[in-house]
Amino acid sequence: MLIGGIEAGGTKFVCAVGDESGNIFDKVTFPTEDPAKTLDAAKQFFNKHDIQALGVGSFGPVDLNKKSKTFGSILNTPKLKWKQFHLLDQLKQDYNIPVTLDTDVNAAALGEYKYGAARKAASVLYITVGTGIGAGFVKDGQTYIGKSHPEMGHIFIQQRKDDNFEGNCPYHGTCLEGLASGPAIEKRFGKKGDLLTADHVAWDMVADYLAQAIINYLLIISPEKVIIGGGVMKQEQLYPLIRKKVRDLSNTYMQLENLDKMIVAPKLNDEQGIKGAIALALLG
Repeated sequence: MLIGGIEAGGTKFVCAVGDESGNIFDKVTFPTEDPAKTLDAAKQFFNKHDIQALGVGSFGPVDLNKKSKTFGSILNTPKLKWKQFHLLDQLKQDYNIPVTLDTDVNAAALGEYKYGAARKAASVLYITVGTGIGAGFVKDGQTYIGKSHPEMGHIFIQQRKDDNFEGNCPYHGTCLEGLASGPAIEKRFGKKGDLLTADHVAWDMVADYLAQAIINYLLIISPEKVIIGGGVMKQEQLYPLIRKKVRDLSNTYMQLENLDKMIVAPKLNDEQGIKGAIALALLG
């Protein structure tokens, strides 16, 4: 059975056709423009294939409350042309097949759970650290959605005493995303992260904030595996820094035997989102 997947990002759309084993047979990437133009490009791609179901991991916020009148809609996004757009209804109309919608980070978590770094785990938390910060959670093969999807990038953490940055989140200032995202790094230090040296103070600071977030996630949902991806995490020196700080913050309270295997990088070479979107279609 051929399955379609869409990784609907705020900057680019990735569309692919694959199967339930995680194989991808065809894929295309194009810019995210207005809904009509973007979804028309997706339709041109999928019309070449006889897909039987479609899974979509979308940028947000997106309404995933099935009891809501706006279920399946993009909500208060800064991409104004997509604000209040009924994405799920439009896709069902376009393809007349089962369509499963979730967040982009839940899709990425599911991709790593089924095909990547969390294949042997019962539960996984996937965190992406890039233009924004978000996280998705999968347990026993199911993505987690509450009344709406979790917004783990906007949790409040303790700001370091040597950091007087006002934060970069327009809603919360110094929440996790406001302190540790790519734009926050650039605004604070005047350069994009990839232009900073590996020993720059920025990385100890980012590791500190991410470790605080991870210790909270571990205490609340207790995932077996924590996978951290996104553009900021291309700085590989962050992983050992984060692991050490998580252990220090735990202060022996939790059993954290092997953090080298527990807190890891993605394994799917930036395809966790699109492979997870295909996997979403299998959940129905």
